[in-house]
Amino acid sequence: MSDFESNVTSSQPDEALKTPTEEGSEGEAVHDGDGSAGNQSDLAAQLEESKQKYLYLLSEFETYKRRMARERMDLFRNAGKDLIVELLPVLDDFERGLEVMDQSSDVVSIREGVDLVYQKFKNLLVQKGLQPIVSVGADFDVEKHEAISQIPAPSPDQANKVVAEIEKGYLLNDQVLRFSKVIVGV
Repeated sequence: MSDFESNVTSSQPDEALKTPTEEGSEGEAVHDGDGSAGNQSDLAAQLEESKQKYLYLLSEFETYKRRMARERMDLFRNAGKDLIVELLPVLDDFERGLEVMDQSSDVVSIREGVDLVYQKFKNLLVQKGLQPIVSVGADFDVEKHEAISQIPAPSPDQANKVVAEIEKGYLLNDQVLRFSKVIVGV
């Protein structure tokens, strides 16, 4: 056996018995010769590339957060824009009605004009999901009514029922927007 062969066979078991502590700082095995400098520079380049990717992603995420916050603020600021645009014709009708009231003394025609504007306004709100709460004669419901007073019931069957409504309540898409202020019979 030559010296070269004996060195090769004797060095192979030593490499297989290397422990993790004999590895390099980046998890690569320490090699003798020219390859270790190349591996370290490759690892340094990979580390720098990973850092750049991380910084780029971090910057993109920060930009995304700022954009989302700005869009959310714009959404809150302009949330009622569609409703306001649809209410503008009703406002125009009121202004025309006020002009006619100054010029006309016919109460009946003024009343008809106000009724038309009221119906237009009411229909627009109904289209948007607004519903009045029917209270008078209904059982008192704490989830829809706010009792501001109690009076003796005019008849025994009106006990714990709404006798009078002081302020009308409304539902918006089946959720209470404003409670009805009522007087309850006891």
